[in-house]
Amino acid sequence: MAGRNDDRDTCGEIRDDVRTDIREFLTTRRARISPEQAGLPIYGGARRRVSGLRREEVALLAGISTEYYTRLERGNATGMSEGVIGGIAHALQLDEAERTHLLDLLRAAGTSRRPPRRRLTRQRVRPTVQRVLDSMSGTPAFVLNGRLDVLTANALGYALFAPIYADPVRPPNNARFVFLDPHAGEFFRDWDTVANDTVALLRAEVGRDPYDRQLSDLIGELSTRSDDFRGRWAAHNVRIHTTGIKLLHHPVVGDLDLPFESFPLASDPSQSLLTYTAEPGSPSQDALNLLASWTATTNVEQPASTSD
Repeated sequence: MAGRNDDRDTCGEIRDDVRTDIREFLTTRRARISPEQAGLPIYGGARRRVSGLRREEVALLAGISTEYYTRLERGNATGMSEGVIGGIAHALQLDEAERTHLLDLLRAAGTSRRPPRRRLTRQRVRPTVQRVLDSMSGTPAFVLNGRLDVLTANALGYALFAPIYADPVRPPNNARFVFLDPHAGEFFRDWDTVANDTVALLRAEVGRDPYDRQLSDLIGELSTRSDDFRGRWAAHNVRIHTTGIKLLHHPVVGDLDLPFESFPLASDPSQSLLTYTAEPGSPSQDALNLLASWTATTNVEQPASTSD
């Protein structure tokens, strides 16, 4: 799924890409599980050519035939029941995010008709959502879409993510910043973790919507321009990433350790509200208060909703 030109943007070709993703996803999942971890005896000893599970071992654990599992790993998802999928998920020890991703891929591979082409229209943040963001004066807050575009923010959010907004390309994009901006390694003190999480989120989004041309263009750009991205993309890792702690180094106020929460916007399923807070009385809270004061006394350009 490394970017598609318009002339390749057909239902059959995209389904072929999805089948490839199914094969590579399942192959990477079984490669990480040893027979010992799966509770299986080891046959072949030193002659065993793979450290992970073989296809026949996955099939045995899932309670299906080797031929049936092999068909699935080749991307043939026709007639796959929930029970079979559950057995495979159990055999491969898939977590919630991985199971959801597999279901998304199977659904896309089994689609017989291409969804209607979506016009590249402006993705708008509803005014009520913007008012909610603006009311959170002491909390940096953003609205992101599944491609990790920053669609809008409040004043403190804009100040916190000022290095991301420095890129003139609109809408600003977290993934593009992480992998293509030389300042990202300084801004994210845990850059390696952020890079892995970013790729995992994009992987999951590709499974949910393989027909998003702008998403595939973004993947193509990152794959072409970043070896770090390309290597992580090949791992086929996915995850649910709705809470955690970001370790930042802001150019004005220094280090911040900020817990974050991400909330899906029910009326706009492709959008989520992202907030950052600091532990009360912590140095990060002091730094965030300082950033709020700096924002209030400095002529900082206010963010605006950006186009899709």
